[in-house]
Amino acid sequence: MLTITVTDGAGTSTTWTLTCPADGEPGGDHPDPAGACAALDAAKDPFAPVPKDLMCTQVFGGPETATVRGRWRDSDVAATFKRTDGCEIARWNRLAPLLQPGTAASGGSGAT
Repeated sequence: MLTITVTDGAGTSTTWTLTCPADGEPGGDHPDPAGACAALDAAKDPFAPVPKDLMCTQVFGGPETATVRGRWRDSDVAATFKRTDGCEIARWNRLAPLLQPGTAASGGSGAT
């Protein structure tokens, strides 16, 4: 089970829960549990941070932030997402269905 909290940068936060059982239907109060679980399944390591030595484009994608906490595939999760540079934007976009329900996931490294 995961708890996802997204803040819009202006003080408004939204929190959802999500379950992605290996042998059942996705659930929780997330608006699109199936899409969110599919995005997590498609990502190689969905909660890995951007490597500190990676060169990233210096673009600002917005003030939104997100935290994801709980358990995923038998591992504890405590991840933070933001949109402060190209690498962080790409990381956010890979999990867009989790962080922005109704949005499709997209790839791209954001590296220069």
